[in-house]
Amino acid sequence: MNGKTVIPFGPQHPVLPEPLQLKLVMQDEKIVEAIPAIGYVHRGLEKLTETKEFTQNVFVIERICGICSFKHALAYCQGMENLMGIEVPDRARFLRVIWGELHRMHSHLLWLGLLADAFGFESLFMQAWRDREKVMDIMEATAGSRVIISTNQIGGTRRDISPEMLAKIVDVVNDVKEDIERVEKVFCNDYTVKHRMVGIGVLSKENAKLWGAVGPMARGSGIAEDVRTLGYAAYGELDLEPVVETDGDCYARMKVRLRELYQSIDLIKQAIAKIPEGPINVPVKGNPNGEVISRVEQPRGEALYYMRANGGKTLDRLRVRTPTFANIPTLLKMLPGHHLADVPILILTIDPCISCTER
Repeated sequence: MNGKTVIPFGPQHPVLPEPLQLKLVMQDEKIVEAIPAIGYVHRGLEKLTETKEFTQNVFVIERICGICSFKHALAYCQGMENLMGIEVPDRARFLRVIWGELHRMHSHLLWLGLLADAFGFESLFMQAWRDREKVMDIMEATAGSRVIISTNQIGGTRRDISPEMLAKIVDVVNDVKEDIERVEKVFCNDYTVKHRMVGIGVLSKENAKLWGAVGPMARGSGIAEDVRTLGYAAYGELDLEPVVETDGDCYARMKVRLRELYQSIDLIKQAIAKIPEGPINVPVKGNPNGEVISRVEQPRGEALYYMRANGGKTLDRLRVRTPTFANIPTLLKMLPGHHLADVPILILTIDPCISCTER
C-alpha cells in the first residue's frame, strides 16, 4: 500500500466501553483513513417491536441502551401519545424532566470517568464515578432500579416521587455540584489533560453542520442546537439555553459536558420547584393509527424515532436514528491527520454508544 499500514483499533481496547472496530490506514504515525467495522452487538430490536403489542414495546425500547434507557422510552411514549391524541398530566411531564436530567447526569459523569481513565488518572476516574453513584442511588430510591428504571409509560409515568424524596434529590444534586466543582479544576486546568485535548480533533462549525454532528459534538463547535428547547415534556416551562463552546476541539466537547452537568442540576431544581400536584398517568384507549416522528435530546445528542401504525395492536414499522449513528461519520472525517496516540481520546469525545447504534 505504498508504505501504508492498516492497524485494527478494537473491537476490544481498554478505552472502548463497547465493541467498535476502526481499521486505521497509517502513513508512519499519521492516520490517512479510518474504515469502521460495526455489527458486534446487533440484536434486531426494531424488528422485535413489530411482534409485540405497542404498550409492551416500552420495555423493548429501553433495552436499546441502558445508559440512555429513559430517553429512549420517552421518545417512544411521546410518539405514541401524539399518534393517539393522549394528553399527559402536568405532574408526569415534570417527573419526566427530573428523571431525564438525572439520566443525563449519570451518563456525563460516566463519560468523565472514562475520559480520566483514558489519561491514566485513576483517582479522578474514581471521583467522577463516586458522584455518579450518588445519582444512581437517587434513581434506585425513586424507581427501584439503578439504570433501566422503567418509569415511563404511554400516558404518563408508572411511579410518583414523594415531596420528601424531592427534597432529598435537591440535597443530593447540590452535594454532587460541589464535588463537580472540585474535579472540574483538574479536567479544565491540568497540563496533561490540556496537552492531550486542546487543538486535537478540531471540528469547525461548517463541517459540524455538513457532516451532521449532534449533541455535545455539535455544541462544542458553536452550533446552538438542543432538542429540549422545543419544549417537550416540561422543558418549555423551564429556563433553558443550549450549552455552547466555539473551539470545536476535544477540550471544547469536554467543557460542554461539564457545563451540562451544572445545567442538569439547575433544571432538576427548577422542575422540583414548579412540579404541580395531580395524577401521573391517564388510561390508554384504542390502538394507534398513522405515522409520527418523535425527537428527544439524549445525553449524546438528538435521537429521532419514526413509528408507523395501522390501527392494530402492533406497529408496522419502528425506526430509530441515534446520536452515535450521526456522530460516527464525523469521527471518521476527524481522524485523518492525527497521530495513533490521539485515537482513544478522539473516539471518547463523541461518547460512543454502540448498543444504541446497532440495536
